[in-house]
Amino acid sequence: MYYLDHRRDVVRIPPSRLGPELAGVLVELAQQQFEGKLVDGQSLAVTIRDVRPIGEGHIIHGDGGVYQEVEYEALLFRPEIQEVVEGSVVEIRKFGAFVRFGPLDGLLHVSQIMDDRVNIDEHNQRLVGVETKRDLKVGYKVRARVVSLSLSEIAPRDSRIGLTMRQPALGRFEWIQEAHRKADERAGKKPAAAAPTKKAPAKPAAKGPAVAG
Repeated sequence: MYYLDHRRDVVRIPPSRLGPELAGVLVELAQQQFEGKLVDGQSLAVTIRDVRPIGEGHIIHGDGGVYQEVEYEALLFRPEIQEVVEGSVVEIRKFGAFVRFGPLDGLLHVSQIMDDRVNIDEHNQRLVGVETKRDLKVGYKVRARVVSLSLSEIAPRDSRIGLTMRQPALGRFEWIQEAHRKADERAGKKPAAAAPTKKAPAKPAAKGPAVAG
């Protein structure tokens, strides 16, 4: 999902930014140019660092800017088909729920949320299973699998990512814990006993003032 990559690219420095503070200007311009953009059509550049110039810049006829080749280290985010992701529900719509994982959002269509018919309460931002009564609301933590992926180079954050929770070990975190607990019960495992609490030693009774006879 996340990985570091050493890359090379070219940064245009406008005439107004040319000066003695070139190192800082290069970092700023490189971040503006590359962060939040797709790399090689399949990874999102989350952040970049260690921007260093390579050789001397070049001027193109008719353009007052300087084109400077740079190398840098990029933190990239690459979602993949069949990858299991964890995130938070950020929006409920008539057709499903949007889940944010990392810097991107994926769609859980109503047909991919649970093995139950789902009622949609868009006003209260809530999805509810008709028979199970399981619900999904904004802020809930979930685990899902990526089943479709179409990244947008123009607007990466508007990429179309399809998710599903209709597989074993997927769903809202509380559903997963409940499934594990039921599996343990079927296997005859007893829940772990809570550690006994130590009682604090009794404090001696306070002595009252002596009374003269």
